[in-house]
Amino acid sequence: MSSETDWRDYGPLEFPRILDAALAAFYEHGYHGTTTRDLAKRSGLSVPGVYHYYPSKQDILVDLMMVIIDELLTRSHQALKAARPDPRSQFDALVESLLRFHMYRRTGAMVSTGELRSLEAGNRERYVAKRDEQQRMLDQVILAGVADGVFSTSYPKDASRAIASLCVGVASWYRPDGSLPVEALLERYLTIARSIVGIGEQ
Repeated sequence: MSSETDWRDYGPLEFPRILDAALAAFYEHGYHGTTTRDLAKRSGLSVPGVYHYYPSKQDILVDLMMVIIDELLTRSHQALKAARPDPRSQFDALVESLLRFHMYRRTGAMVSTGELRSLEAGNRERYVAKRDEQQRMLDQVILAGVADGVFSTSYPKDASRAIASLCVGVASWYRPDGSLPVEALLERYLTIARSIVGIGEQ
């Protein structure tokens, strides 16, 4: 995504065709249930054509997961930058960004969560470092809120992990045609997240 893109604005994904094919195939059949021949067929290439761009199926998975986590990190940084500097505003912006990502990029989020186990050593560490960077953003905002007396939780790190899990979990059940409008769903889950850090409903 462009650095000028609004972090709330989610247009269609514009992946190269191999990554587009990989996203659909890994979501439907899993990494180990997908062959390079499957990816070639889906992307309209020959098997040698796929290998022209990627040395292995593992490299495709790594590239796909890195693109997904990099978009999440970019949107999170943009949300924090756009919000007022106080911990409550930073918290609301970051949690909303996490929720929106796992709603609008649910397929990619589920592939990344489910296929972490499929990353080989080295690749896994690179990906986990980025995931940890995302978690630290939330940790820091919550710790700042506790220090300022805005949040009352006695367990800021545990609260941070619980909220991250809450947001990630949305990807497993959210549907665009669901009964609850997007803004209402966001407000409901923001209310739950606020309660975890000790902010009562107004």
